[in-house]
Amino acid sequence: MTTVSMTVNGRLLSGAIEGRTLLVEFLREGLGLTGTHVGCDTSQCGACVVHVDGRAVKSCTMLAAEAAGAEVVTIEGMANADGSLSVIQQAFQDHHGLQCGFCTPGMVMSAAALLADNPKPTEAEVRAYLEGNICRCTGYHNIVKAILAASGQDVTHIGGDAIAAE
Repeated sequence: MTTVSMTVNGRLLSGAIEGRTLLVEFLREGLGLTGTHVGCDTSQCGACVVHVDGRAVKSCTMLAAEAAGAEVVTIEGMANADGSLSVIQQAFQDHHGLQCGFCTPGMVMSAAALLADNPKPTEAEVRAYLEGNICRCTGYHNIVKAILAASGQDVTHIGGDAIAAE
């Protein structure tokens, strides 16, 4: 066992890990941050997306030791300082961008990364960016709408069919 330290959601945290401990396991089991979900264990679904040093990362593919010294943000760190929902979280709620909620943390984290890189993405850019995230409930339409709304764009014109996994 070795000790790993990282800043998680603004707090310096440490814990004992085995060398093979995945970041998602450390967050969920070591730190009790269960908002990050494990959906597939193969990096296909995106439910485990967190930010590591500002980059969206599938935490089921990263060892906790690789995040030593890093700045990690999980879904628990996305809320505003007063506990209210962030703009992206509120948009998901307002535009019904979630159903069962299992994929939602990863979708929100991916959306935040997209909007940090591209503050005004097109509908096509949002759909392309979400290819690494799988939702089995909503058909993506309202997720795309929520992300565009979070970017401050008018979403009254958004329509069409659900995106298909390609």
